[in-house]
Amino acid sequence: MIIETVEKPTSPAPEAERACLASRFSTMKLQGRKIAVLTAYDAPTAKAEEESGIDLVLVGDSVGTNILGYASEKEVTLADISHHLSAVRRGAAHTPVLADLPFGTYETPAAALANAGKLIAAGADMVKFEGPRPDIVEALVHNNIPVCGHLGLMPQHHADRRVKGRKAQEALQLVADAVTLDQAGIAMLVLELVPEEVAGLVTKAVRAPVIGIGAGAKTDGQVLVITDVLGYGGGNFHHSRRYQPVGSLMREAMKAYAADVRAQQFPAAKNSTPMEKEELAILKAELVRRQGGL
Repeated sequence: MIIETVEKPTSPAPEAERACLASRFSTMKLQGRKIAVLTAYDAPTAKAEEESGIDLVLVGDSVGTNILGYASEKEVTLADISHHLSAVRRGAAHTPVLADLPFGTYETPAAALANAGKLIAAGADMVKFEGPRPDIVEALVHNNIPVCGHLGLMPQHHADRRVKGRKAQEALQLVADAVTLDQAGIAMLVLELVPEEVAGLVTKAVRAPVIGIGAGAKTDGQVLVITDVLGYGGGNFHHSRRYQPVGSLMREAMKAYAADVRAQQFPAAKNSTPMEKEELAILKAELVRRQGGL
């Protein structure tokens, strides 16, 4: 296969650093150290995740259904991902950032390469796409762009949100697809909604670190959606866990604010900035003079 080489865009993370990134997570897998991944879509959240020691921040196409109000991840555009990616990069300057290639942006290796380059330029250290496409992996890796694969439930391609790999033949195909991507050079693999036993088999079969979401505890790490973790999204999924009821706290704060405004309890004196009495007197006198001259 002939792979086109393109000029690299200016990137916040030099190629050598991106190569070290892949090595870092491979070392964690070899040492049995679990990898903690969370999504983020804005600078404050990314900053908080960096300060909390999250290993990898994902700017996923989940931004569509969780933040942008889209009905499906398929509606997310490259511009959407790039916009939120840049914000996350500004918030987490020292934490590796993984970004999704949206639906329809990696139909060919050339398209994947061009669009992955845009995400790298926007701040990504690694890009992720769905499906068993070793040709795309090879094209990106050949151009020094670390790649994360995504198998199991693939939100961009599966309308049904059922667990994948429950039947033996489907599980065998999933393992084979994972091995194919691994041989092509992926630096990481996300497995979404697959049986724990199948995820364990995949994790042992590939060299790349495997990150699970709804795939049990036998993977090399876990990823969750931040709105699910904090409970201010729309769902409460079996595979996730709400660590804080931030959603209810937000609503309580909003109700209290609205009540204070209506009751004229906000702003209070301490929330306002008074003008110096002398300057206020001058202002009022000048206004009277001008009004009188009309």
